[in-house]
Amino acid sequence: MRVIDIRSPQDIKNCSIQELESLCEDIRQFLIENISKTGGHLSSNLGVVELSVCLHYVFNAPKDKIIFDVGHQCYTHKILTGRAPYFSTLRKKDGLSGFQKRKESEYDCWEAGHSSTSLSAALGFATARDLLHENYEVIPVIGDGALGSGMSMEALNDIGTQQRKMIIIFNDNNMSISKNHSAIEQKITNIRTSSFYQNMKIDVKKNLKNTSYGTNLLKSMTNIRDHIRDEVINAPLFENFNINYIGPVDGHDIHALIRTFKAAKNSDGPIVIHVLTKKGKGYPYAEKDEVGKWHGVSPFDIQTGMPLLEHPDDELSWSEVISKTLLDLAYHDPKIVAITPAMAQGSKLLEFAHKFPKRFFDCGIAEEHAITMASAMAQAGLKPFVSIYSSFLQRAYDQINHDMARMYEPVVVGIDRAGLVGDDGETHQGVFDISFLRSIPNVILSQPKDAFEAQNLLYSAFQERKPYFIRYPRGFVKYEKNKEYTYIQPGTWTKTVVGNHPSCIVICYGPEVDKVIEKATINNMSMIVVNARFFKPIDTKMIDELMKTKLKIYIYQTDCKIGSLSSAILEYINKDIDIMGIEDHFVGHGSIRSLRIEENIHINGLFQKICEDSDAIG
Repeated sequence: MRVIDIRSPQDIKNCSIQELESLCEDIRQFLIENISKTGGHLSSNLGVVELSVCLHYVFNAPKDKIIFDVGHQCYTHKILTGRAPYFSTLRKKDGLSGFQKRKESEYDCWEAGHSSTSLSAALGFATARDLLHENYEVIPVIGDGALGSGMSMEALNDIGTQQRKMIIIFNDNNMSISKNHSAIEQKITNIRTSSFYQNMKIDVKKNLKNTSYGTNLLKSMTNIRDHIRDEVINAPLFENFNINYIGPVDGHDIHALIRTFKAAKNSDGPIVIHVLTKKGKGYPYAEKDEVGKWHGVSPFDIQTGMPLLEHPDDELSWSEVISKTLLDLAYHDPKIVAITPAMAQGSKLLEFAHKFPKRFFDCGIAEEHAITMASAMAQAGLKPFVSIYSSFLQRAYDQINHDMARMYEPVVVGIDRAGLVGDDGETHQGVFDISFLRSIPNVILSQPKDAFEAQNLLYSAFQERKPYFIRYPRGFVKYEKNKEYTYIQPGTWTKTVVGNHPSCIVICYGPEVDKVIEKATINNMSMIVVNARFFKPIDTKMIDELMKTKLKIYIYQTDCKIGSLSSAILEYINKDIDIMGIEDHFVGHGSIRSLRIEENIHINGLFQKICEDSDAIG
């Protein structure tokens, strides 16, 4: 059977074990060949080929709901559900998504892009199934990295309480994107490395070979699980949530996976199957990767492992510019520390971790925890820098509001991958951070136009005594280390006059500033180009000056309109509409009536204003 010919999971239902093993090798080669051309998530998908094949061999999707946590490891699932012919379009405009996509296939019952949603979604499906008296399996697939997040723990707690039937596949590869470091990971490691565990693997294999399908195998593996509880300290993590746990099972042993999945179908409540997989399996470069280099890749040469897209020697990624500057500042200030929620490789903080291991903190997939921990660090005298991708920062909104901004904690946050990121789609476009941060009092929000300004903004951020956000996009920028750092006053913009007789004004930010200047120069167009490097506070003095010119103003922004730079400017220049509302600050305690009066939002104030304006008109 050719990979390209698979139209649905039904095509593999009658395959022998040997045929399935051969198919898995073909799928693995297919993935390597295609991802080397399109880019995409490589290591995670190479690690779950057999797991995905066995899921579709045993279960009956789309009736049964298979939910991949994050969804980036669903490529084999896509192949088995008839989408192999379209892999040349992976992550391209109007092509295959790199994640599960409901509009793409009926087999994609759930969409994600961020970690740790699968267990909550699974409980939702299981609850709906039971209340509607329907009959199907719910199978979430979650990795050991995602398991450590707060959302996963909350879901496990509720799953253990409700005891609804579901089969949780715990995909254990000892990696999330890069190496895991959490306490939960240590518990799992205790299982992996114990002498009892090694003997238990042999016992499991014997049971898989000698025991018939169904309840006998389930009981046999459950007895092993109970033995783990007695023999390995703190090992049965799921047992603490009152969830049955069986395994571990070799995630690349098709025979073992099939028998275990069939046995698990006989469980009446929630059950976890612990599956051990090798991330990057089948591609030597990816197998040896421990820092996440091969997690998500651009097109590469299969033989050498080298990327096909090269960048000039004088360019660095924006992440590297920030991390190099942070490292330089940290050499001179021992109070500077760096925090990342499991994105050390992506945020280019590995060198910082190497140089200052005691001042570097990878807290796992836990953005909320990272922000609150950083806030307390700042309160206690440290100078924390937190690097979080823009789309992941959404998860920490409450902590930014409640724990950081409300208490004026001087934390510097690097908003990586700000703006459009392209290939990963809706879940990863970093276009909302300006909007949701602008509404929070006490924060500074900025974006540099080039590497020179980026270095100065980061230097300036550590001089302030309030939360300071610096956003920077995916991509590369020309870099030269600043000979010295210059303090930039918050809320100050700069402008460049192109030509001798400006006919308009363009207000923009980030790398677009120099692009606008360059294009205007090439086209012999005269204009004023404003570098609006602060979204909050904005430069009201410059806005007043620009308004006096009477020139037409264009606000060129590459993020969401609502709540963004244009909103800030329009709010300031509005003269015709009288707006009542709470100003840019946190409201203290008191009765609702007293607070309405204090904030000038009580109804009597409204009618008083109306009467005053009517008298003025009269």
